[in-house]
This record gives sequence, structure tokens and C-alpha cells, in this order.
Amino acid sequence: MTAATGRSDSVVIIGAGHAGATLAGLLRQQKWAAPITLIGEESHPPYHRPPLSKKFTDDTMVQLLKPAHFYPDNDIELLLGVRATAVDVAARRVGLDNGEHRDFATLVIATGATPRMVPVPGAEAAGISTLRTISDAQRLGSALDAGVTLAVIGGGYVGMEVAAVARSRGVDVTVIEREDRILARVASAELSRRLTEYHAARGTRVVVNCTVAEFLAADGALTTVVAQDGTSIACDHVLVGVGAVPNVELAQQCGVACDGGVLVDRAGRTNVPGIMAIGDVTRRPHDALDGLYRLESIPSAVEQAKHAAAAICGTDGGVHETPWFWSDQFDLKLKIAGLLEAGTRTIVRAGESPESFGLFHQRLDRTVCAVETANSPKDFMAGKKLISEGVPVDPDLLADAEVPIRDLLRDGSPTRSVTY
Repeated sequence: MTAATGRSDSVVIIGAGHAGATLAGLLRQQKWAAPITLIGEESHPPYHRPPLSKKFTDDTMVQLLKPAHFYPDNDIELLLGVRATAVDVAARRVGLDNGEHRDFATLVIATGATPRMVPVPGAEAAGISTLRTISDAQRLGSALDAGVTLAVIGGGYVGMEVAAVARSRGVDVTVIEREDRILARVASAELSRRLTEYHAARGTRVVVNCTVAEFLAADGALTTVVAQDGTSIACDHVLVGVGAVPNVELAQQCGVACDGGVLVDRAGRTNVPGIMAIGDVTRRPHDALDGLYRLESIPSAVEQAKHAAAAICGTDGGVHETPWFWSDQFDLKLKIAGLLEAGTRTIVRAGESPESFGLFHQRLDRTVCAVETANSPKDFMAGKKLISEGVPVDPDLLADAEVPIRDLLRDGSPTRSVTY
């Protein structure tokens, strides 16, 4: 296809995170020749967010998605430190807080999400933070350098990653989770148990079934987290990691349908012609799943950018990839594929070391819906393939670490002819 040219074909992307920046690059890779504008509120060029919770004490934390020269070299207008304030759908125009505007043929909303705060008394005290940006991470790293006692509110992946880094630096850490286990929304009970034990063995205190009632401060500085049952946990810094709210305000202003995120089709199109959305701000369908999902992950953002670029350029973006995620905690390299379902059984497959394992979640028909692995890339890759191909697997063979995992990929029984 020969790409269209001219201002009438211009693409404006609001949000210079992983989704937006990837889309801009993919459009140029697919020979889209019309103007592309990428608008970001932060002053930093687009960067990787995963290192923020894993390397916030490290000089290598800031990792750009592309070298700064990539954008001018590819004729992508990158506006940093600028916020889109209004969209005139009829005029096809985006207004910016610096008084300028940009016209578009296609507008892509990639505004991401904002961390939730805990709406309780004392939440304005100094020493309470969230983690979403480089500035947030730098503040957290500085706080740990000061030798604080840290409380992490929320036992999700970000909270547990921060806890692991802090404990590795000798910081006293308490994780406070309101559910009956960490990672209750996103991980199996077996993975939650194993990770809780792993953290506890390294000195992290994990408190579950605990809801925060208030924060106490002295002279404006945090001193204590108080739970609803009256339990007091002394600390002088809190990281709040209780999820994020999608930034749907601009989409709503445009008349775009929103429900727990911007609603899009498989290619990122909204209900308003000419307006698309990708990344953490969206709820989207998936080729292999029923319903709509807000998949907050880098792989999902990249995949949505790929399909949006194909839709804009009039090409075929292919089928959706099996959802997958990753997390680093202490010496554990966690990789997860698929989504958990009710009514499944968990098959434990031992790895090559005590800290290596695969948890395969199997439906009654013996197909696999999800796999959770630690330090076991072979199990992850094989599990991802089993999910995407819907291959029934003998659970006894799956649990037998002596049976090579690759031998189960075709029909669930050993066969030496299958490779991956």
C-alpha cells in the first residue's frame, strides 16, 4: 500500500507512553507518510515504565523507548510537557495548554491511567506516594536512601516489586493487603502462597485482611498507618499501590463510550468515527476471549498499537496474541500467560531448581487457560502455546518434570517431533 499524505491524513496521538510511542513508530515503519504528532505531559521522551518499580534506586532506571533523535529522524512531532485540554470533534482539532492546537484526521487517545489513592483521613501527609512516573520513582528512591521504614498499601505486582527492592536494600517493609491474600485479583492462590512465603523468608512482613482507616502524622510527616481493626503500623513512608483509574476525561468530552475505560473494538476504534484509543485507558475485546478486558501490561499496549497502526494504514494486523505479563521479585523472574478462570485445577510442574516452577491452570476438558511460571522460560513458552492452540494435556504428564514440556504441545502426549 502507498501511504496517504497531506494534513488531511494527519494522526495525532495524545499520550506518549508505551502505547502511543509504539504506534507512532509503527506508522512510520509501515510507510505512513502523513504528519504524526505525539503529545506527552511529561518532560521526558517516551520511556519504559516497568523499571520504575524494579530499579527506582538504580541509575539505570530511565530507559528510553527510542533514542531522542528517533522522533525528528522519522518526522514525528514530539511535544513534551504539553497537555491536551480540549478536542473539537467537528473541527478535527486538539487544543493544547500552551495555546496551540493540532488538526487531525485520526485522533488516538493513549492517556493511560492514574494511580488510585486511599481516600482516608491523613492521606495528604508528607511521605505518602504513588508510582507511575520517573519523578515518582526518583522520590521513592530518595526516601529509601534516607533509611525509612516503608509500608506498601496493596499487594499487587507493583507493590510486591517495590517491597522486594526495598528489602534487598535492608529497608523494613510491611505490605498491607485488604484481601485475604496478595495478588488476589491477578494470580492464583498457589502463586500467592508461594510469593508470600518467598517474601516473608526475606524479611517482608505481609498483613492480609487489613483495610486502612487513616494515616497519622506528626508535624505534617507520616508516622503511622492505622487499620480499621485498630492495628497500628509504624512507618515513615508509604507507597500506595492499589490500582489505577483510566484517564477517560478527554474521551468522554468527545462523546466516546466509556465504561471502566474507553470502549474500543479489536483494532482500537471507538464509537466515534476518526477517534481511536489504545493502552491502559481502554477496555477491549480479545480474539480468544469473551467480553471486554482492561489488560494493563506492556505486551497489551504494544499489541494494541500494532492493530491500530494496521487499521490506520489499511493493512491486516493479524490475530491477537495470548495475553501475557511479567514481574521481577528478588531472584524470581515471573512470567504469566493467559487469564485465570473459575473451576480450573492447578497442575504444579517442578523446575530445574527450588526457585523454578510452572503452575498450569487446566479446564475440565484438559485445555490450559493460564500458566504462571518462575525462573522457567521453557514452561512459560510452552504454556503460552498450549493456551493459544487449545491443546488438551494429560495432567499427569504435565506434572511430570521428567517429561519434556515440548513433547506435550501437539496432542497432550509425548511426541518427539514437536518443536517450538
